[in-house]
Amino acid sequence: MIVAAILTSLIFLASLWLIFSEKLNRTITGIAGAALIVGLGKLLGFYSESQAVAAVDFNTLGLLLGMMILVALLEPTGFFQFLAVWTGRISKGKPVRLLVLLGTVTTLLSMFLDNVTTVVLIAPVTILICEILGINPTPYLMAEALLSDTGGVATLVGDPPNVLIGSAAGLSFTDFLVYSLPIVLVVWLTALFLLRFLFRRELAVRPRNAKAVMRLNPAEALDDRKTAKRVLIVLSVAILFFFVHHYLHISPSFVALSAAAVALVWVKPDVKKMLQQIEWGVLIFFASLFIMVGGLEAAGVLDSLVRIMQGASNMPPVLFGILTIWLVAGLSAIVDNVPITIALIPVIQGLGAAGMEIGPLWWALAFGAGFGGNGTIIGSTANIVVATLSEKTRMPITAKLWNKRGLPVMLATCAVASILYAIVYPLF
Repeated sequence: MIVAAILTSLIFLASLWLIFSEKLNRTITGIAGAALIVGLGKLLGFYSESQAVAAVDFNTLGLLLGMMILVALLEPTGFFQFLAVWTGRISKGKPVRLLVLLGTVTTLLSMFLDNVTTVVLIAPVTILICEILGINPTPYLMAEALLSDTGGVATLVGDPPNVLIGSAAGLSFTDFLVYSLPIVLVVWLTALFLLRFLFRRELAVRPRNAKAVMRLNPAEALDDRKTAKRVLIVLSVAILFFFVHHYLHISPSFVALSAAAVALVWVKPDVKKMLQQIEWGVLIFFASLFIMVGGLEAAGVLDSLVRIMQGASNMPPVLFGILTIWLVAGLSAIVDNVPITIALIPVIQGLGAAGMEIGPLWWALAFGAGFGGNGTIIGSTANIVVATLSEKTRMPITAKLWNKRGLPVMLATCAVASILYAIVYPLF
């Protein structure tokens, strides 16, 4: 069993390194890692194909798929571009106001939709607005990524780690609004004020064409009002059901997939084109990670981690929770927060099985994964997307620049979250 644990750990760590170094596409890495661990498990007799299938959290995958379908239907309507242009007009070309408005709009969307998709759609319009104004787009692009990562922690569907945690811990949409949203609101304001300070020089530059942005017409960005209206109605109803799904004894994935089905019937899109918009690679990547972590559990690796953490759990529970926030944040800054979350979920469940009170630890995991992703350019997928899009501008975002701006935001948000976590700990 020791040999199985060592070899399985090496395969998992090698997969994380490939994801971190971007040597291979993360979906390919996930499939290869899962296949190797299942093959090793069959060879050594500790992990079977049926166990691998059972390790996949289909509730999480269903919720992600349902929300992806809704976003895929809403994307071609121009709704996201409409919001960005409308925000640009309201700002009247004032840099600080534009930063606050774009960051707020992106965050609000990211609380209910996938933040990566939101950034993909908002960022190009942001670059266009900045080019019209003649200003540096870097502060606005980074603010959109950092604030969406931060704000997404507030809701069950706002960030992939939250979806994973909610499914594993049985936390509802309302639970996140009650326990996470108040803390995230304070942390989000902290991040916004810090960004205002960190980019004070760039934001002090007066736009050369402030009046030009007022000539933009948001209505022209909205290509299909009818479809946008229908999808938004379905999405609103889905959000209402997220609030009450516990009382109705239905899962969030059932709500999301049902909403997607209703939207598909009502909108009647070109299904082939719509399916091309679904991020199948992300879903496969998640499934592969579940299989790999299932292999770690079957090999006894996670039991060893549980025993190590049990030794540290002798410290005061509040301090242990704060330590968890910083440990997860540090790991999430090095490697994408999704694999870290999937790997630690069974560890926390193991601590619960050993008799430890783990309710507060779920929130520590959520805060650490969400805020820690801000620390580096590869800490979250939204960061990578923004950096990639910035390469089309005269001032691309580099890893060095992100460390100077994103790392302070990560440290500040984790510090504020730790203080608030300690204050409200009895309520968890």
